[in-house]
Order: sequence, then structure tokens, then C-alpha cells
Amino acid sequence: MRIRSTILLASFLLAAACSGANEAGETAASGETARSGGPVAGCTSRAYEEIGGPFELTMHTGERVTQEDFMGKPSLVYFGFTYCPDVCPGTLVAINNAYSRLPEEMERPQTLLISVDPERDTPEALADYVQSNAFPEGLVGLTGTPEEIEAVANEFSAAFSRVETPESVAEYTMDHTSLIYVMGPDWKLKTFFSETITNPDEMASCLETIFG
Repeated sequence: MRIRSTILLASFLLAAACSGANEAGETAASGETARSGGPVAGCTSRAYEEIGGPFELTMHTGERVTQEDFMGKPSLVYFGFTYCPDVCPGTLVAINNAYSRLPEEMERPQTLLISVDPERDTPEALADYVQSNAFPEGLVGLTGTPEEIEAVANEFSAAFSRVETPESVAEYTMDHTSLIYVMGPDWKLKTFFSETITNPDEMASCLETIFG
């Protein structure tokens, strides 16, 4: 429980508001980059058994799926939403850039985008969103009922909240934990990234270290 609470706190500190209001989180994250052993040591020392777990959600194709459908190969899991103006698309682009830096013979992980905005992110909306050529090939969008989204977020110690923005056309945005969870073929957490402290080169190096 103590480890889970610690990671949950770290997730809150790293929460990225898609409106861009996450300066405090970025400062906290930046302060954690100086760790002995360099990027590889940090990469291989973030496997927490308490993070990640079972779920049942709806894929952007309309198909109901569970974690069992994604076992057998590595997965990168990211919580976000389609109305997110900068953080979410920027993170997905960074993941795609990291994949491009992997050795040609290395299989690319599958990438899962779990929506924290099920009210707007229907399977149809996600189907349009995941088609972007800037995002990882084969990107899978996942949504569900508010209860299902809350359940899977709890499994990953991922925080999210609705923020009303009545002055905007969108009317509200979603603040959310902006971590990239790296799951092994057994659906166990191998490491995690934050877009505030990593870059595509570091991400690719870490993925190659773990799965290469």
C-alpha cells in the first residue's frame, strides 16, 4: 500500500493539464531526472507490481476488449482524450518518433490510448482520432462508461478530473496524469515515462534495453 500511495502521489505531481497549466508538475518531474546510473538505470528501476491491472473497455472499432486481448507483446498505455489540444497529441507524436528510432528488426509495441473523457470520446470519435499519420501505426483508442474508465484509471494510479471552461467552445477540458505506462507481454508494468523528463531518443533506448 505504501508503494501504491507513493506512485499515486507522483502521478498527481506529474498530472498534465491539457490546457497547459502543469508548470508545478513539470518542475517536480524535472527535479527527479538526476538519478545515479543515468537514463538506463532509471528506465529499468520503475517496474511496480501495483501499477496496471485488468480492465474491460470498448475499442474504437466498437469491439469490447480486455487486457487479455493485448497480452503477448509489449504495450504502451497512455491516458488522454481527443479534445486535448497539445499534451496528448504531442505525447503520441513523441511515442511515434521513439518507435522510428528503434532497430528495424525490433517489433514495435502496440500503443493504447485510454480516454478520460468518455462523454465525448465515443468509439466513432476515437476512430477518427487514431487515424492521424503523426501517431503510432495501429494506435488503439479505448473508451467505456465513466465507471469503467475510473476503474482502469485506478488500476494504473492515474488521476483525472473535469475542469469547466465556459468561455471556450469545448465548455470543459480534462486534467489528467500524463504518464506513458510500458507493459510487458504479460501485462506487467516494466517502466513508465513522463513526457516532461524524456525524449524520443531516451524512450527508444529504454524500450530497446527492456525488449530488444
